Amino acid sequence: MKISVVIVNYNVEYFLDQCLSSLRKAMKNIEGEIIVVDNNSVDGSCSMVRKKYPEVILIDNKDNKGFSSANNQGIKISKGEYVLILNPDTVVEDDTLTKVIGFMDSHPDAGALGVKMVDGSGKFLPESKRGLPTPGTAFYKMSGISSLFPKSRRFSKYHLGYLDENQIHKVEILAGAFMLMRKTVLDEIGLLDEDFFMYGEDIDLSYRVIKAGYNNYYYPETRIIHYKGESTKKSSVNYVLVFYNAMVIFARKHFTDNNARAFASLIKVAVYFRAFLAILSRIFSRLSLPFIDGSILYGGAYLLKTIWGRSFIYSEGGNYPIVLVIAILPAYVSIWLLSVYFAGGYDRPVKIRNSITGLLAGTTIILVLYALLPESLRFSRALILLSSLWGIIMLPAIRFILYNLKVRWIQMGEKKNSRFIIIGDEKEAKRVLDLLKTSIIKPEFVGLVFQNDKKVANDEFIGNITQVKDIIEIYKIDEVIFCSADVKHHTIIDKMAEWQKSNIDYKIAPEDGLSIIGSNSIHTRGDLYTVGINAIGKAQNRRNKRLIDFILSLFFLVFAPVLAFIQKKPLGFIKNIFKVLFNFKTWVGYYRTNGGQLNLPKIKPSVLNPTDGLKTKNIDERVAKDLNLLYARDYNIWKDINIVFYAFRELGR
Repeated sequence: MKISVVIVNYNVEYFLDQCLSSLRKAMKNIEGEIIVVDNNSVDGSCSMVRKKYPEVILIDNKDNKGFSSANNQGIKISKGEYVLILNPDTVVEDDTLTKVIGFMDSHPDAGALGVKMVDGSGKFLPESKRGLPTPGTAFYKMSGISSLFPKSRRFSKYHLGYLDENQIHKVEILAGAFMLMRKTVLDEIGLLDEDFFMYGEDIDLSYRVIKAGYNNYYYPETRIIHYKGESTKKSSVNYVLVFYNAMVIFARKHFTDNNARAFASLIKVAVYFRAFLAILSRIFSRLSLPFIDGSILYGGAYLLKTIWGRSFIYSEGGNYPIVLVIAILPAYVSIWLLSVYFAGGYDRPVKIRNSITGLLAGTTIILVLYALLPESLRFSRALILLSSLWGIIMLPAIRFILYNLKVRWIQMGEKKNSRFIIIGDEKEAKRVLDLLKTSIIKPEFVGLVFQNDKKVANDEFIGNITQVKDIIEIYKIDEVIFCSADVKHHTIIDKMAEWQKSNIDYKIAPEDGLSIIGSNSIHTRGDLYTVGINAIGKAQNRRNKRLIDFILSLFFLVFAPVLAFIQKKPLGFIKNIFKVLFNFKTWVGYYRTNGGQLNLPKIKPSVLNPTDGLKTKNIDERVAKDLNLLYARDYNIWKDINIVFYAFRELGR
């Protein structure tokens, strides 16, 4: 057998599906095997593999073994002359395996090989080729100096930025996302070191190949798409700490004691500096807008207090009590900020409309509380209204300024619906069109484009693949979807690079799949269109659901002595109040089906479910699953309130 491909999977069903689909094409006319080691996924990955890819050898672990251990499981049962360690969030070109095997066959000095990787938008990923993390190299990377001088021979050794990305090179370190190795070399140097948690096992393995007298090659004559770009995690403190631990393990293993201690000390300094910057960046990113809003609201209220007091309330002398300045106004501002938060005013992208809605809601709450305050603390309703008006003017103004300063997470008005083109042959393009129409998005325009450059436009198709540049400009296209059943993967990557300046997004629809995938990160679910729509998974809806649970629980708790007599199970009702109040349950959730629910966002166990909103109680599994899907797709808090009202006597269930 020529090659064994080992893939470790953990809860990325859609990406794995696409990866296996591309491998199936790449394995044609090659004697090989694919081994998927699943680390106890709960998203249906294993059942998908068994159903769609029966030729794949599946190891279904009952716990998470970790990356290194799981890869070793696959390597130990592999039979190929070459072993390819491959991430599930990758797409290979149709001729990738043929090319890399041919290169390895003609270069007996090659112990391992990596390829050119691009992200979901077609941009080159610098981690495709790397240098040995010596103390200096690692310090320059961790301190951020390497990013300031990306082409320097001295400072950019970690990603070898001074080497041409389109030329074959001997390199020191290869990326674990795609790492082709001779089985005989693995037998000689050993498997992946299971002491590494992540980010280090590929460095260690690459270095052991060199120490054994072989070469590692960077081979850019074939490419893969790697969705999980390393850049997506560089700002996280966790990434910094894990990387540090990996470097220290590597140093202790391969350097002398003195060098290892010096290395650890040097890296620790860089880590603390980088972690400090990461924490500051995260705090600034999340709290900057609320801080600006709070300052504007308090400053405006203070100014209005001064003007209003001197002009009307204390025109003959005097001033508001100090308690207004140090307690009442900060309380008002806090209520306004919380109201803006619960109205989604700080969800990204930030929408101006939500901030206005939150301010109006906050003003209503303040006026209600104002009426309940003792007279000594009721200073002026006019001041509340004027301060609210000030906020309604100034908060949108601040967002407008930030928008014009090109702050990417500020959005003016409602985000327009995207405009798509789907590239493929007639049957598959229409299937993907139907899939797109059932997803979370509401397309403004969808045009079908032939992948065959010989075909011409007709009533259903607006052109062919050679005309896409003009189609993008004329039809103002936002996103391009490739049908992988019809368009070769090397063509997809070519076109992504060719159209990169058009500033559009790209997605791939796997053959026979129920997903359309496209993202620079495996964690960016907003770029994953599926039939199982996740409106309930949105941050605002999750927050609103928790808020309505909390409010209903408080209401039920206050009136429990009366409401308990209405319940079929009074004791269960009391227990459920506290379980929902402390977030162990939700009042309304999914109906529990025997076969499980396909790819719906996870929510807490529930007291009631969508079937409780129906008169009939004879609900079969198929109807229940459909109701769950509709509940998740079109969620709003009124659904929960209606179901609770309709099935009120069942709250003790």
